[in-house]
Amino acid sequence: MMQKRDRNRVMTEITVPHLLRLANEHGCSVSQEQAATFLNQDGHAYEMWKHMMQAGEEFITSSLLDGESLGTREFRLAQSHDFCARQ
Repeated sequence: MMQKRDRNRVMTEITVPHLLRLANEHGCSVSQEQAATFLNQDGHAYEMWKHMMQAGEEFITSSLLDGESLGTREFRLAQSHDFCARQ
């Protein structure tokens, strides 16, 4: 159980700054304590972390594909898949 609690704490620490930025962009005033409390409820931190990882993956994929020929794209995608498989 300790490992899951540590994982949840880390996800909360990673996502708090993003939640604060999003709240600020929408004109909401949220403290770090309020953000952490919200994220620690009902798996919100994990859900937000999953969305952040998906957005990062989509950004990396689109960056690899922008302005390259099809052959280069295929080569870079193969490289990225090889890299991910090694992780």
